[in-house]
Amino acid sequence: MIYRKNVPSLERRVRVGAGLLLAIAGFTVLQGQSYGNTLGLSGAFVVLTGFFGFCPACAMVGRKLKSDNDTISS
Repeated sequence: MIYRKNVPSLERRVRVGAGLLLAIAGFTVLQGQSYGNTLGLSGAFVVLTGFFGFCPACAMVGRKLKSDNDTISS
């Protein structure tokens, strides 16, 4: 199954950075606590969506990137 990217490049970079911060905070600062593990795993998921450029939640609501093929040249 092939997924089309639905996250723009600037947002991808922000997701990777913010996800890393969440994962670090969850797995180190809040280590051993249930919400720390939840925060760490959520951060890891955000990093993955930024790395691959595909967000399942965005796909469920129908978010798509504009492509060069969608524009009409005259």
